[in-house]
Amino acid sequence: MSTTSVIYRHTSVYNLLMRGLYGRHYGARFEAIAALIPDGAEVLDLCCGPATLYTRYLRGKSVRYKGFDINERFVDRVVAAGGDGLVWNLREDTALPRADYVVMQASLYHFLPDPDPVVRRMLEAAREQVIIAEPIRNLTTSSNRTLARLSGRFTDAGEGAQAHRFTRDTLDRALARYADRIASTSLIAGGREQLYVLTPHPRAHVTSAS
Repeated sequence: MSTTSVIYRHTSVYNLLMRGLYGRHYGARFEAIAALIPDGAEVLDLCCGPATLYTRYLRGKSVRYKGFDINERFVDRVVAAGGDGLVWNLREDTALPRADYVVMQASLYHFLPDPDPVVRRMLEAAREQVIIAEPIRNLTTSSNRTLARLSGRFTDAGEGAQAHRFTRDTLDRALARYADRIASTSLIAGGREQLYVLTPHPRAHVTSAS
C-alpha cells in the first residue's frame, strides 16, 4: 500500500475529489445504479471504495451487501457501515461469490488492457444482473497534457498508477463480445459515465438510451 495515491489513503480526500469531479451529478451516478436494485437483493459491489453506494443509496433498501476492495481502509468503512467487507484482489483468477446483482462503478479501467477476465467472472457470479458504470469523459485523457499527467498521478489504488481510461467507443468495443448479454446501456451523471446492464444468460434483444 506504500505507493497508493493519497486519495485512496484518505476517505475524506477521495470523497472530496469525486464530488469535485462530478459536481451536481455526483449523487445521480449512484442513484442510477440503486434504481436497478430491488429491496432485499443480495449485492456484490466490486472495487467498492468507501461504501457510498451502500451507505447512502442501498442500506435503506435492506439489501444484503458485500463490498470488495483491494484497499483495507475502504473495506473497514464497509464493515463499520454494517455491510460485509472483504479485501480482495480482482486481478487474481479467483471465482467470485454468487450474488443477485454484481456491481462495478468507475473501476473497469483498472483492468486494461484486457478487462474480459473480470467481466467474465462477474457474469459467472451474478444471478440476475451485472451492472457496470464506467467514466467515458476523463481528466487523464484531456488534451491538456499537464492536466492529464497530474490526474494520472492520483490513480494508484494500490497496484500502480492507471493513466489509461475508456472512451465511449473503446468501452463499447470492450463489451461488444457480450452483445447477447446486454440488457440496456445509457449515459448517466451528465454524460460522464456509461451504464451497462448485462444478464448472466444471453438475451434476444438489446435496448439503449443516450
